[in-house]
This record gives sequence, C-alpha cells and structure tokens, in this order.
Amino acid sequence: MITNLSIPLAERLRPKSLNDFLGQKHLVGQNSPIRKCIETGSIPSMIFWGPPGVGKTTLAEIISHESDRPFHTLSAINSGVKDIRDIIQKVKSGGMFNKGTAILFIDEIHRFSKSQQDSLLGAVEKGIVTLIGATTENPSFEVISALLSRCQVFTLEHHSKNELHEVLNTAINKDATIKALSIKLVETDALIRISGGDARKLLNTFEIVINNISSEIKEINNKIVLETIQQNLAIYDKNGEMHYDIISAFIKSIRGSDPNAAVYWLARMVEGGEEPKFIARRLIILASEDIGLANPTALIMANNCFSAVEKIGWPESRIILSQCVIYLACSAKSNSAYMAINKAQEAVREHGNSTVPLGLRNAPTKLMKELDYGKEYKYSHDHKSKLHLQEFLPQDLSGKTFFIPSNNKRENALKDYLKKTWKGKYNY
Repeated sequence: MITNLSIPLAERLRPKSLNDFLGQKHLVGQNSPIRKCIETGSIPSMIFWGPPGVGKTTLAEIISHESDRPFHTLSAINSGVKDIRDIIQKVKSGGMFNKGTAILFIDEIHRFSKSQQDSLLGAVEKGIVTLIGATTENPSFEVISALLSRCQVFTLEHHSKNELHEVLNTAINKDATIKALSIKLVETDALIRISGGDARKLLNTFEIVINNISSEIKEINNKIVLETIQQNLAIYDKNGEMHYDIISAFIKSIRGSDPNAAVYWLARMVEGGEEPKFIARRLIILASEDIGLANPTALIMANNCFSAVEKIGWPESRIILSQCVIYLACSAKSNSAYMAINKAQEAVREHGNSTVPLGLRNAPTKLMKELDYGKEYKYSHDHKSKLHLQEFLPQDLSGKTFFIPSNNKRENALKDYLKKTWKGKYNY
C-alpha cells in the first residue's frame, strides 16, 4: 500500500521550473511567448484557457518563482470581493519590500461574477498586481471585456499520448514513494484513455490503481485498471461525473437524433451540478454545426435557451434545457454550413490572400475610381430578378464550390435555387 497518501502523487510531482514543465511547447519552449516574458522580466496580466490537468496552476506558480515575484492565489469558487480587496491591500502595504509586481492567480476565473471581476480592474490597470486567471471556459464569454482587454490570452492544450507516458515514467522513476514499490507497467492504454489528456487525472488514477493492488509486485494492465476504476469512480473523478465524457455523449446523442439518450445525459449533468451556461453554450454551437440550414430556427431556439438559462439558473433551467435538447434532437440534421467554412478556410490556407477582383473593391477616393476600383460591379438590385451574375470569387478560385447542401427538404430547395441561378458554374 502507498503510505504517503497525505500528499497526492500529482502534487508531489508538480514541476518547480520551466525546464521541468511538460507540454505546451508553443508557450514555454524556446523562443515562445511565456518563456520570453520570464527571460525579459516583463510579465503581462494573462488568462490561461484550457481543459483540466494541463498545467495552468503549475505554470502560474513557475512564472512567479522564476520571475521572483510574490504569489497570491484565490479560487473563484470560494472567494469574494472582500478577499480580492484584502490581497490588493496586502500587496499595497508590502510596498518597497516587494521584489516586483505581485502575481495574483485566480483559479476558475470564469466563475467570478461581473462585480467580482470589476473589483480587479483598478489594481490590474495600475500595475499593483499582475493577474493570471485560469479557466476551462472560453474567456471571450466569461471574462468581462474591460478585464480581458488588459490580459493576454494563452490557450493550453491536452497532453499528447507521448507526454502522458512521460508523466507515468516520471512517477515511477522519480517519486520516492512510488519508486520504493515493485511496479510492472504492462499496459497503459486504459490509463491513457481514462485520463483524456489530463495529467492530474492520469496520476490520480495511477495512484488509485497501485493502492488497490495487494500483491508485492504491482503488475498494471488494462483489465486491472478498468476493474479498479469502476469500483472507485467517485474517488478518481472529483464530482462523480466525467465532465468531458458526459458532454461528449450528450452532444453525440443530439447529433444522432436520440432525444431519450440526450435527456439522460442532460440529467447526469444536472445531478452533477454542471454549470447551466456551459450546457446551453454547447447547444448553440450544435445548432449551427449539426442542424444548420436544415432548420435555421434551431439556432434561434438555442440562443433563446442560453438567454433564459442565464436569467433563471438552477433548478428551473433544467426544464428550459430539456425543452431545447428535445427540440434539437428531433430536428433534421445538416453540417453543410460547418463543412463550407472548413473548405473555405482550407482554400485560404492553400491559396493565401488571393486578389480581390477590381469590380468588388471599395472605391472611396477619386484615385481609386480612376484605377477602376468597383467599375465592373453590377448592383444586384438593379436587375429585374435581383441577379446580376458576375464573378464574386478571386480569379484563381472561380467556380470553387464550398457550400454543398445536405439532403433535406430545406436544403434541397436551396440546391434547386442555386442550380437554376448559377447555371452550372458551381457543382450543384
């Protein structure tokens, strides 16, 4: 049995320097933005956006340590405006004794209300504190614009399979408690799959598995991992809910037009205390990505659902969400709008910044008019059928079809309209 359970394995292995930090090379590798900030000593306020277990808190602590700055931390779950003001006052009182601008780290900053975020503005703007906020939610939605404009946003990514293997090897070879045990790592697929790219979850799962093997030689394979985790579900998952697995099953059930499964997964999230806005926001995305033009009303429905949920909150929001979920699950499905923008972006990346046709260019000055900007443009509304057919794409993309209608009643009508209008120019 592991004896040193007072400090979790993930905490014992927490990196103390930038060179020991695993992953996020785009942020901390050579010539990367955060490494440059530390090397120059110019640390801006920043928001770390990414899934759990990718190093947001650790990176904030490393920045504080390597820049030799005081470090203060708050959790948005159990802190209020008073706690923020107390820390700001403490920093002010430190005055000349501070080695540099203090860093204030706020975990789950997306859970702060507008008034709580407002209370940070003055201290951030005056440079009393350097704010580092961590969030699993898109900061564009959850952080007030005034605060967001004063911060640089850095996106952290899930760990790769190789990085997760490195985490396991580090635990086996460097942690004194684990190193003292006879561990034989036969298979890792189940451990990696359960982690979902979350290093903390991987180490928590690994520790639970080891602690549940009574034999002297602790042989770890996929079967043992799965059996152990089924017995310890509530232990290895903070709320007894696999956050990202549940939302994935939820979205896929709606996409698959199964309202019964969709409502079940909704209920799992409701019972697990999930943020209602988190659920409603994903319904808005799904309404465009998976329903789109097959039923344009779906986006209106999902947007109204989000607005209502924002006003109402739990527990009544469950009813609003249920109505929207069932509607979306029963709706016709189409991903044509999603695929169209994907194809268009691919064309932009492949062809670069193709030249805008002269007829489509803006001509606000006399010189531009003399250069024939806008000269060949035909104003559509001057045509009897509102259709002056002309080239709207760059010359090197002429005739390229990005929007392919799906096979449903609404989009079949769109397909007939486009085929009749463009007379073979596009592939309809």
